[in-house]
This record gives sequence, C-alpha cells and structure tokens, in this order.
Amino acid sequence: MKNDVEEIKHDGKLLAIIISSLFQKDGIHFFTENNLSQQVAYMKHPKGKVIQPHIHNHVPREVHFTHEVLFIRSGSLEVDFYDDNKNYLESRVISTGDTILLAGGGHGFSVIENVEMIEVKQGPYAGENDKIRFSGKNS
Repeated sequence: MKNDVEEIKHDGKLLAIIISSLFQKDGIHFFTENNLSQQVAYMKHPKGKVIQPHIHNHVPREVHFTHEVLFIRSGSLEVDFYDDNKNYLESRVISTGDTILLAGGGHGFSVIENVEMIEVKQGPYAGENDKIRFSGKNS
C-alpha cells in the first residue's frame, strides 16, 4: 500500500477505506464521514490523558446496508472489490496490523498467509438474508 490511508472508490461511491498499520497521528482522527452507518477512528493519546466518563444517548438510527471493519491481527489477505452489479474492479493486499472498512459494493477474500482477524459490523445479524453470494474472479 502506497499511503497510510487509502480510499477505494468506484463511480464516486466509497467501497472501502484501508488504514495501514503505519498510520500514526496525535489525538483523534476519524476516517469516515458523519453520514456513514459505521464510524472508524484512530486515537493516540499520551500517558496520563483522561477521557471523561460518558454514556451514549439513545438515538434511533436506520441502517440499510451492513458495513464491516476487519482488523488483521496476523497474516495477509487479498481483498477483491466489486461494483453493485457484481463486476470485478480491483484488489488490494492487507497485512498484519492493517484495518479495512468495507462500506459499499461487493467484496471477496483470498488468504495469502494464515490470517487471524477480528470483524466488527452492525447487528443484529440477519443470517443469509444479510448477503447475496456470487461467483467472483477466483471462481
């Protein structure tokens, strides 16, 4: 990856944000626009910093699409990106320490090195109603 943060877009639509393990910035940095249903931020604070205790308000939200965030703990993964019509667009490799927000279009994965990752997405999970599977570039 050339940059510490890379946005993957197609026809002006955000498909993904890849945050390299090399990214560093003091304070709080949001990678996502306020209108996305999944928010991703990086935080770097010095020893002794106090984050005031808080409670989140009950704010009704309507989520129409599932966004996923993957944290790559170890290994590497090729991520294939597709448009909304299931057409292959391009691929990227993400590795240990990288984070990716999958925000639009379709995606598929090929494990390059044994991979451990953590996935975070909105719930509740709708099972197979949550996605449409299709043949990708590796089929």
